[in-house]
Amino acid sequence: MKIETKYHGEKELQEADVLTFSNGLPGFENEKKFVLLAFPENTVFYALQSVSTRELSFVVTDPFSFFLDYQIKIDETSLEALAIEKEEDVTLLAILTVRDPFEQTTANLQAPIVINKQNQTGRQVILTGTAYETRHALFPSGAVKEG
Repeated sequence: MKIETKYHGEKELQEADVLTFSNGLPGFENEKKFVLLAFPENTVFYALQSVSTRELSFVVTDPFSFFLDYQIKIDETSLEALAIEKEEDVTLLAILTVRDPFEQTTANLQAPIVINKQNQTGRQVILTGTAYETRHALFPSGAVKEG
């Protein structure tokens, strides 16, 4: 199938590439099908692109690439809904709020995207009782050097 994307133009997809979010995402409950697309020449940032809505695409990253001590406990309801049996089946992503300049970009660590790689299902999990917030600085001040 072919889809139009926000950042990648027209893309050819296989059905196996599609991630199903049975409840959609908060604020986008009717959007159930997404695909994860890598940005060219980069191994850290991805677009979580809606299959049906060209303009709906979230920039995401593996939170462990930036927050080495990030720890979460996925609730039982989410584990069951995604049919997660072991930790190795999970891909965890954080939605970014991209800023200009890029060094001011933030990550939502309070509501990660949890994906079961085995069955290509996902959901956004809202964490409670943690110190994580929706806007953690991706680059602590001074961490990015201009060259």
